[in-house]
Amino acid sequence: MKKTILAMLSLAIILGSCSRKDSNLTDNPLIQDWNTPHGTVPFEKIKLTHYLPAFEEAIKQHNAEIDAIIDEKNAPNFENTIAQFDYSGQLLSKVGGVFYNMTSANTNPELQTIEEKVGPMMAKHSDDVLMNAKLFAKVKQVWDNRAKENLNQEQKMLLDKTYKKFVRAGALLDSEKQAKLRKVNEEITTLQSKFVSNLLKETKSFKLVVDKKEDLKGLPEWLIEAAANTAKEEKQNGKWIFTLDNPSVFPFITYAENRSLREKIFKARINRNNNGNEFDNKNIISKLVSLRASKAELLGYKTFADYVLEDRMNKTPSQVYQLLEGLLKYSVPAATKDASEFQKLLAKDVPGAKLEAWDWFYYAEKVKQQKFNFNEEETRPYFEINNVRQGCFDVITKLYGLTFTERKDIPVYEKDVTVYECKNEKNEHVGIMYFDPYTRASKVGGAWCNGYREQFVQKGKKVTPIITVCFNYAKSASGRTTLTAEEASTIFHEMGHAIHSLLSNCVYPSTGGTSVPRDFVELPSQILEHWCTQPQVLRMYAKNEKGEVIPDALIKKMETVGNFNIGFSMTERFAAAYLDMEFHMLKSTDKIADINAFEKKSMDKIGLLSQIPPRYRPTYFSHVFGGEYAVGYYSYVWSEVMDADAFQAFVETGDIFDKTTADKFKNEILSRGSTDDAMEMYKRFRGKAPSIDAVLKNSGMKK
Repeated sequence: MKKTILAMLSLAIILGSCSRKDSNLTDNPLIQDWNTPHGTVPFEKIKLTHYLPAFEEAIKQHNAEIDAIIDEKNAPNFENTIAQFDYSGQLLSKVGGVFYNMTSANTNPELQTIEEKVGPMMAKHSDDVLMNAKLFAKVKQVWDNRAKENLNQEQKMLLDKTYKKFVRAGALLDSEKQAKLRKVNEEITTLQSKFVSNLLKETKSFKLVVDKKEDLKGLPEWLIEAAANTAKEEKQNGKWIFTLDNPSVFPFITYAENRSLREKIFKARINRNNNGNEFDNKNIISKLVSLRASKAELLGYKTFADYVLEDRMNKTPSQVYQLLEGLLKYSVPAATKDASEFQKLLAKDVPGAKLEAWDWFYYAEKVKQQKFNFNEEETRPYFEINNVRQGCFDVITKLYGLTFTERKDIPVYEKDVTVYECKNEKNEHVGIMYFDPYTRASKVGGAWCNGYREQFVQKGKKVTPIITVCFNYAKSASGRTTLTAEEASTIFHEMGHAIHSLLSNCVYPSTGGTSVPRDFVELPSQILEHWCTQPQVLRMYAKNEKGEVIPDALIKKMETVGNFNIGFSMTERFAAAYLDMEFHMLKSTDKIADINAFEKKSMDKIGLLSQIPPRYRPTYFSHVFGGEYAVGYYSYVWSEVMDADAFQAFVETGDIFDKTTADKFKNEILSRGSTDDAMEMYKRFRGKAPSIDAVLKNSGMKK
């Protein structure tokens, strides 16, 4: 009680005031049972002052549940120890589900201040649980007696995951090393939150203001309109404002004829948080890398990369390097060939000029138009966002029998968010999904799928998932927002994650849905992208404002362009993954004197062209330094290998909607969570392990 009151007093100082009503836990909606359709979040009832008391109460309840496991008089077994532990902490998951989704999708300075308090609190609680000697003694006793437990496959996997979770969190360390690890974990959590906060602030602070109409030459009308609307919102009527959000910056550097303005906005993007100001992330990176290395060494690993990869499909750094280097030897020469072609075009426009990174998108588009008579803007009218979403829904229905129906009676946190109820082919409720499409100042960049509640079974009752898919598309003032084909594929990507959660059919919270190895989780998302631009699928959903289906001639052009510029897109992704590895192969004694110099040295190793920066440079690499993808960005590359190979299973049948193959993918992959070894599940679906050959053939880099 005292702890709760003190925490709330500190929160009152931050937020101004904390009413007596808000401090009453019985009136806190985060703690109450939600009498809403399918237990969805009552967003309209939740105030900023509710979060910290809710976290404190949820931690208190979780601790009581842990104590109950420890105090159990019967000998430890799977049910009274492992299963009970996995079902514990549901209030904490509920509170965290709302809070962390809001810090990504609808944040503000006050919420960020609360996050700075919650991060260390959660890190401490996690350490308190996983370093609890009495609890671990019971877990270890079940582990030691596992041969006598007569467990099914899912239970064996849960026991294995649970035991290793404790060990990897320091349960076997002595008290002195555990104390050091606690301090390291707290510092890591604090720095990661600060990294993300800095990135959001610097990204949103940049504005390229154009006040001369001639400087808009080459830009598509929809982008000019969007920039004019942004300027109006900023009370700069008659001007045009471009931002660092993807729907603004990438079309600008692709079409703007003004080279100096392309340079300005491009440099602003790739130098985010690298400018020596209050939002500079270089010092945070140096500290994070050292702290992670220290954590790994405390736990008995050579490097943080060794620590992370132990429980992945690719289990050693050498395997990851072999994967990346094997692909880079094809992608870098392909990109070099393209650079030579672009340089010739630049020389005609600006004699004596050297091709730079801010020229790449512009001249790639020029070559595409000259060589293939193809302008991506021709396709934009056919990729209206609602049509794309419905097209993706229809693909999922044909493959897996799921249907999506809008629910207007379920509360949302922002007016542009829509809610869908998902049902299976038997018309049974499967889950709820929020669809949040547009960029805004309160939203972090990128696209993601996340959960408010995961699927599991408790006391014989199936708990259904509640998930969200978020994007950052520029909303058109006309009411008809159109996308590029690549942007459309991102909807398919995130919906792939969504169905991984929605189709989950597991018993325990830690084995269901997307609770799989990090280098396996992107397979369901990336394989669904393949359907996005298949001709027969395009004819299902790609329609212009008049309702006319995309012409066959335009589809043919899209197919002809195919893998043009693939060397660039693959190289920038592989480079980012390589950079992630390089940082986390360091030891705690390897101090980084200069982050930029370290980046350059790493990229020189792979022969990266100066015109191709990694997709994410260190200071804005939030996957790695702001979240849980450290030593994990290669997962997208590995999944690209798997998804290319897995999609071939459909192609080989002659029908990309082949029901037998779809059922096999659903039953062996999508519904299974982590109830078995990931590679074994993949082999059961495909009949063999994946190799890089499929992705190289798909990209046209290998015959």
